[in-house]
Amino acid sequence: MGKNNIEKFSLGYALVKAVTGFWHNNFFYRKIIVLGLENINPGDHLIFAPNHQNALMDALAVLFTHKGQPVFLARADIFKKKLIASILYFLKILPVYRIRDGFSSLKGNDEIFLKTIDVIRNKSGLVILPEGDHAGFRRLRQLKKGICRVAFQSEEATNFSLNIKIIPIGIEFSDYIKFREVLTVAYGKPIEVSEYYDIYRDSPEKALNELRERISREIKKMMINIESQEDYEAINELRNIVNNRFTDDSRQPRLQKDKLLIENINKLKESGSSTYEKICILAVDVKRRSGELKTGYANLDSRLSLFMMAAGVAGLIITLPVFLYGAIFNLIFAGIPTMQSRKIKDPQFRSSISYGISAAMAILLTPLILILSLVLIKPLWLGLLIFFSFSVAALFSWRWSELYSKLMESFRIRMYRRKHNIEFSILRRNHKKLLNLVDSIMDEK
Repeated sequence: MGKNNIEKFSLGYALVKAVTGFWHNNFFYRKIIVLGLENINPGDHLIFAPNHQNALMDALAVLFTHKGQPVFLARADIFKKKLIASILYFLKILPVYRIRDGFSSLKGNDEIFLKTIDVIRNKSGLVILPEGDHAGFRRLRQLKKGICRVAFQSEEATNFSLNIKIIPIGIEFSDYIKFREVLTVAYGKPIEVSEYYDIYRDSPEKALNELRERISREIKKMMINIESQEDYEAINELRNIVNNRFTDDSRQPRLQKDKLLIENINKLKESGSSTYEKICILAVDVKRRSGELKTGYANLDSRLSLFMMAAGVAGLIITLPVFLYGAIFNLIFAGIPTMQSRKIKDPQFRSSISYGISAAMAILLTPLILILSLVLIKPLWLGLLIFFSFSVAALFSWRWSELYSKLMESFRIRMYRRKHNIEFSILRRNHKKLLNLVDSIMDEK
């Protein structure tokens, strides 16, 4: 599979996608929530337009949440070495040349443009991240015109016969960097480029601008979009304070609840109400005090009995051997990649590095572990049982760590209450006041 036939189905690519996708969907993330798949018609000529906040993981979020072998566009400077270029073409990635790559290199885009027409005509699906580069903020930035140019010029080159549809996509990570987080991908309703044909014939530039604005509006509908820069920290944390309990809920997706919350907060700000400022101040204060006291938001009002806490400790002690057994797996496939990713200066690239290293290690070491299990452990069924127990124990180990953290948090909260800690009392009071204010503006909707 090379550049010339990148739009064709590749059995080798399908195998790589299946293996790496299994790791991505079942181990790297603890849960993936996909919304709006009904908006994708594989029989259409499609361009996918996701928001771009988390480097390579944004592209993988699209790749691993729907069927097919879409082709991606990426900056051309990563194609400089022939070996790397060959790998990228195999992975169905095409280069896009920019002025910074040298003015003469822009001619290379003519060939790439012809190839994108082949991709769209073949109904493979073309993925363009229209913001151009990534940024670690839950906010949609100004879109580049490239995605619109590709759409219109592809239509023009085929006598406006393709009827290209652009699918806006919102991608949301419960945490940009950590393992075992929740990924939500929301596919929006298709934007029909044909609606802008007449405008394009009269004024291409006007059509480009109008389509770009339309794409921007539609992507914002599918994602968390915090436009306020001065109050970004407060509003972003308010989501965690109010809606964190819905993070894993597929029936009541947190993405939708966060969007509703932000919509109400924006209306409150526009009204000039002093409640907006109170909410922002309280959200930042609750975040700070909670961090200093090492308490989450969910347990601030919980009162676990000593019996329940003792039972929790006993359960952790009893299952400690299973935790240690699974921790070996986690250290190899999660711990080492995480440590290596911390060397990367750009935080938004860290999860991409962690995923890449962990997936590579899984592909290389899993067959070796299987062979050793079958050779060293007899009978055969016991060897297979030991092999499969690794992954089960690893997931249990991760859950054990979470329960341990929550139990330690419960002990801290109990100590704060017993000692009448002033800071904890203020935290609880401000947390309750904040929730009441949020409830009042949500009830007004």
